[in-house]
Amino acid sequence: MKVFKTLTGVAFAALITTAAMADNHAIRMGTEGAYAPYNFINDAGEVDGFEREVGDELCKRAKLECTWVTNEWDSIIPNLVSGNYDTIIAGMSITAERDEVIDFTQEYFPPDPSTYVGLAGTSMDATKGTVAAQTGTIQAGHAAETAKAVVEFATPEEVTAAVRNGEVDAAIADDAFWQDVVKASNGELEFIGEPVMLGGGIGMGVRESDTELKEKMNAAIASMKADGTLTKMIAKWFDGRMVKY
Repeated sequence: MKVFKTLTGVAFAALITTAAMADNHAIRMGTEGAYAPYNFINDAGEVDGFEREVGDELCKRAKLECTWVTNEWDSIIPNLVSGNYDTIIAGMSITAERDEVIDFTQEYFPPDPSTYVGLAGTSMDATKGTVAAQTGTIQAGHAAETAKAVVEFATPEEVTAAVRNGEVDAAIADDAFWQDVVKASNGELEFIGEPVMLGGGIGMGVRESDTELKEKMNAAIASMKADGTLTKMIAKWFDGRMVKY
């Protein structure tokens, strides 16, 4: 009985979302708000970062009114499926496992290397020791296969604190996330080991039933690639990184 009610609720939410989209009403953009420079909460308490700028431009081009919703990472996919918001735009890499549950637009950010960080002077062998990663990430999956042990944390801040406090030998996350963290550590943290390539780039997650929304966002992403807007935004938020589309 509970399963029937849940499925009915999801289907109903999908119908409401489709109708709202057709009428140019608000589409709720779900993000974590804790993974700079992709997304974070600024001093005014608002969602900010690369994905806020990209998302607002996508909504403008798709002629959709968008509002922003924050959600903890470990439940971000279930809450999309349940209808609590209509997209995930949260530094989420496209993977086959996730694609079995939700659908993805084309990537709006290319595959980013995953890198390891440790305390200054840490040996490269630390990447095979006890490694910290955020729960539900491709990095946590990789560490589970390659390290002696993986310790998962709910937030990026907790991952950083674990390696800083010596609770783990190393930590792994997207290279773009670590860049500012390492710079701000004043030499306390450093990159160790070799970068690894994981995932198929970062895309916007949508419910599998929301094909019209996916098509609208795909068209908007394609137009941002074609006119150079996306390239400029990536360079702005990622230290001049040049990506050509």
